Amino acid sequence: EVQLVASGGALVQPGGSLRLSCVGSGFTFETYAMSWVRQAPGKGPEWLSSISSDGVNTKYINSVKGQFTISRDNSKNTLYLQMNNLKPEDTAVYYCARPLSYYSTNYYEPLTHGTQVTVSW
Repeated sequence: EVQLVASGGALVQPGGSLRLSCVGSGFTFETYAMSWVRQAPGKGPEWLSSISSDGVNTKYINSVKGQFTISRDNSKNTLYLQMNNLKPEDTAVYYCARPLSYYSTNYYEPLTHGTQVTVSW
């Protein structure tokens, strides 16, 4: 069974930083591109970033470029998202996902096991 479990979310003040992690299991992690997706209250899922299977290529939605950094450690089957200078509008549940390809925003599995990030005073 494929599982993607995100962690590291927290309540943080504006301007703060967090690093999210996601451990993948049930598939050969190192052969798949991976993505981060978030869903804010009352809104649909929003793709944020993707990374190629070897970690060499990355891409971001314009609104988080320079603020978020995606990375991976294939030896640990783990995906990361470093988030800096957090803003209240970054409040959302954050999910990791396995896209059909590096260029796709369609995913093999439903978004589950996300982690809550709340940016507030």
